[in-house]
Amino acid sequence: MNAVINPSPDDLPLDRDPQQSYTIPSRYYLDAAIHDQEKEAIFYRNWWYAGHQSRLQEPGCYLTVQLCEQNIIVVRDKSGELKAYYNVCQHRGHELLSGSGKVRTITCPYHAWSYGFDGELKAARNTDGLVNFDKCQFALKSVQVEVFCGLVFVNLDPDVESLALQAAGLEAEIRRYCPRVDEVKFAQRDDYAVASNWKVLVDNFLECYHCHPAHKDFVNLVDMKSYSVKTHKIYSSHISDAVATTQSSAFQFEKGEVDFGYAAWFLWPNLTIWIYPGEPNISTLQIIPDGAGRSIEYQDWYLPNPEPTRQQKDAMDYQREVLQPEDVALCESVMRGLKSKGYNQGRFVVDSDRSELSEHGVHHFQQLYVRALLVEI
Repeated sequence: MNAVINPSPDDLPLDRDPQQSYTIPSRYYLDAAIHDQEKEAIFYRNWWYAGHQSRLQEPGCYLTVQLCEQNIIVVRDKSGELKAYYNVCQHRGHELLSGSGKVRTITCPYHAWSYGFDGELKAARNTDGLVNFDKCQFALKSVQVEVFCGLVFVNLDPDVESLALQAAGLEAEIRRYCPRVDEVKFAQRDDYAVASNWKVLVDNFLECYHCHPAHKDFVNLVDMKSYSVKTHKIYSSHISDAVATTQSSAFQFEKGEVDFGYAAWFLWPNLTIWIYPGEPNISTLQIIPDGAGRSIEYQDWYLPNPEPTRQQKDAMDYQREVLQPEDVALCESVMRGLKSKGYNQGRFVVDSDRSELSEHGVHHFQQLYVRALLVEI
C-alpha cells in the first residue's frame, strides 16, 4: 500500500476496521513537510497542555508555554480568572515574559511597553505626542484557556469547542482514580530528549502488546488480565482495576484511597496522564515534536504535598530510571527502522475481545491524525 502526497477521503491510508487496517506509511513519521503541516492542522487547532493551576494561585502568577513556534502567556488576573495571550509585544515583537513567576504588570524588557492582565496596553514610553496613536489598537492578542481537572490548557483556535465537551467522560474517570486531583501541587519535572518522531512515542504509549517482552517490572506491578484500553472521541483510557502485587519489582506500596493497579489516559493530540497505585499521585507526560525526527517529553508530577513520600518517590524513580528508558530505547529503534528501505507499513494487531494485547488504541490515534490532516488539505 503506497503513500500519497496529498491524501483525500477516497485514499485514506487507514481502514476504519482496525482488524483490517494497515498503519500509516513510514513517510508520515519522516517527512519535514508533513511535520510543518502538522503544526497548522493539529497543534494550532487543538487543546495543548500548559501546566497545573497550582502554579497560578495568585493574581499576577504566570507561566509561559511554547506551542511549536507560538509562545503563549497564561496569567491569573486580579479577579482570579485565568487569561492567555500570545507572548509578544505589540510594538516590535519582542517576547514579553519567560519561564514562570509573578508580576504586577506584563512589561516588555525591550522598550518597556506594559500591559495589564486584561491584555490592554497601559503604558508606552514617549508616545504621548505620536500622531493618531491609539493604545486600544495595541492590546495583546488573546488565546483560549480552559481548566480541566486542575490542568490548564490553551488553544489557538478562537472557535474551538471546549475541552470538557470534546473529552466528555474523561473528568469523571480521572476523579475516580485520583479523588484528590483538585488538591495536588507541582512536585517535579522530568524531561527526556528522544531521537524519534512524536507519533512513534504516542503509538508506543497506546498499546501494551509490547509490555510483556519489554517491561518486565510493569507487568509485575499491573494485573494484565484486567488491563483494558477503551477509545472515546478524543481520548482513550488504559486501566487495570486490579493490583498484581503491592511488593512488585517496579516499586512497593500500600494500598491507597482507591484500590486499582494502574490508570492512564491519552488525550489528543499529545498528552498522556498517569496515576500509579498507592498513595495519591497524578502525572502528565507531554510529547512535544522537535522537528520531524526528534521529540521532547516533559513529565510533570503532582502530589498532595510537593515533597514526595518514600512510596511516591519510589514510583517516580521507577518511571524515570526504568520505564521511560525502556520506552525511549524502543521508540528510537522504531524511528531508525522507519527509515529502512525494507519497511513502509505494518498491520495493527487487534483481537475481537480488545484484550490487553490489542492495538486498537493505536488505530484510534492514527485515525484522529489522518482526519486532522485531511481537514487541513
